[in-house]
Amino acid sequence: MPEPIFTLDAIGLKTGTGWLFQGLSLTLDARDRVALIGRNGAGKSTLLKIIDGSIEADSGRRAASGGLRIGRLEQDPPMGGFATLEAYAMAGGAQAHDIAALADQLGLDLDRPAATASGGERRRAALVRVLAEAPDLLLLDEPTNHLDINAIEWLENWLDRSRCALVVISHDRTFLTRLTRNCLWLDRGMLRRAEVGFGGFDAWAEAVAAEEERTAQRLDTKLKAEEHWLQRGVTARRKRNIGRLTKLMDLRETRRSLDRGPTTARISTESSDPGSKILMDAKAISLAFGDRPILTDFSLRVRKGDRIGIVGPNGAGKSTLIKLLLGQIEPASGTIKRSAALAPTIIDQHRARLKGRTVREVLADGGEWIEVNGSKKHVAGYLKEYLFDPGVLDAAAETLSGGEQSRLLLAREFATPSNLMVLDEPTNDLDMETLDLIEDVIGDYDGTVLLVSHDRAFLDRVVTMIVAMDGNGNAEISVGSWSDWAARQRPAGKAKGRSAAPTTAATPAAKKLSKLSYIDARELTDLPGRMEALGKDIAKRETLIGDPDLYAKNPNRFSALMAEINKLRAQLEAAELRWLKLAEMEERLAS
Repeated sequence: MPEPIFTLDAIGLKTGTGWLFQGLSLTLDARDRVALIGRNGAGKSTLLKIIDGSIEADSGRRAASGGLRIGRLEQDPPMGGFATLEAYAMAGGAQAHDIAALADQLGLDLDRPAATASGGERRRAALVRVLAEAPDLLLLDEPTNHLDINAIEWLENWLDRSRCALVVISHDRTFLTRLTRNCLWLDRGMLRRAEVGFGGFDAWAEAVAAEEERTAQRLDTKLKAEEHWLQRGVTARRKRNIGRLTKLMDLRETRRSLDRGPTTARISTESSDPGSKILMDAKAISLAFGDRPILTDFSLRVRKGDRIGIVGPNGAGKSTLIKLLLGQIEPASGTIKRSAALAPTIIDQHRARLKGRTVREVLADGGEWIEVNGSKKHVAGYLKEYLFDPGVLDAAAETLSGGEQSRLLLAREFATPSNLMVLDEPTNDLDMETLDLIEDVIGDYDGTVLLVSHDRAFLDRVVTMIVAMDGNGNAEISVGSWSDWAARQRPAGKAKGRSAAPTTAATPAAKKLSKLSYIDARELTDLPGRMEALGKDIAKRETLIGDPDLYAKNPNRFSALMAEINKLRAQLEAAELRWLKLAEMEERLAS
């Protein structure tokens, strides 16, 4: 066993409402690459501050090996008092040449005034400062926020080569999957650990939840654990994922049918389906700021139901493209026609509307009811849908965590009637459960979505088309997911940022498949019926076991039913996972 470099023993921390956590223990060694996972407000950022000594715990013991250097990247690093980004980066104590080298690799202008730097520039400066310190233990709090995909992939490669131990909080599933080998789950004041990377987190979390359910069922004949299980949302989320994935694949297939090119091409500006509903039609638009081109001869037709992801380096003009499409600015040349019925909702994550207001005032202007898609809902019930405790209704919105504030804004804006939803970096500061929720909302939305994001996994889960801007006036349109577009940018056999395995000449046996095998296709067709039948079998037994007197009258029958339910649930979970795998495989082959 490796020697630990850092330990927390029975740590406790009080807040104004009681203990945030109590009896929390943690051991880290020099080889650990840890994903720290938990809901917004669970205390993840606070735990990082305890680890680096910024916060002193109210109970327990903190111990670090001699000479251990700990570096922490804050979610929103304070830069007040620093004239330039270079002054901020140098304040960490690293050598000037190390800072300059990292800044050059990240494309950061160190002479930029700190007060006017963009979010992406400030994030790069904070990364330069903490990485240049060469810590033995690196704590990263949402490191990919405000970074473009190129910068994220640079950071992934740098960390992959680094020998430091790593604890990272991030909503970026791809980032976590590529870098982590261990998971810490902070949940209801408890800290669980698994020796699996983030890619194995869902399976582990489901196993933990299932074991909790079985334990509670043994202790409670009324099966109160069932409510807890549904609140955890594991099974329900998977079922939503199945429906959402089916709808997304249908939308992508529809979009491909409207595309003249075989894989990636400019979308036709003349409708081949007169009955389709066109929200925006941009033809040959161009725009430049001074000598810098933003768009050159760009055309795009936006139809009802499209989910368009706009990607590109910071400063490439992604937000400018949205402003052009919405009519907030005009192109230098070309035309943009918009439907007279266009009714957009714009979610840009600015939090100015939260200042000086309570949660109730943000949601319902201080009232008891909020209108959502034409129907009235009580604000307390609507809060629950967005994973809030209704007890925060009259709390000041500014006292919520950063992720909770973002979630509150999303709850407010998603309730606004619209046929076009515009989201600019919606995933910043959010936890995994909230991202699942947003994916659900987008999946159920009948209108069109324009999405600016650098979160690759999120793009893969929600978009039907990518608009990739390069910062030099070029914008490429690709039908399908982000991964579809990214794969087309690489030479055959190459993986960006990774060494490719040797390739051999193609043989008939190695020929690329274009569709599922007969057996897999038949299984994909049959699985929904099997899942429905299993669900009905489970429901029948749950109805029987719901009798509160059953256990007292016939404990053997109760135990037999419980065993049958557990067996059926395991079969249903296996069938759902198999369906998801085959459905994803079918879509990849089709694209």
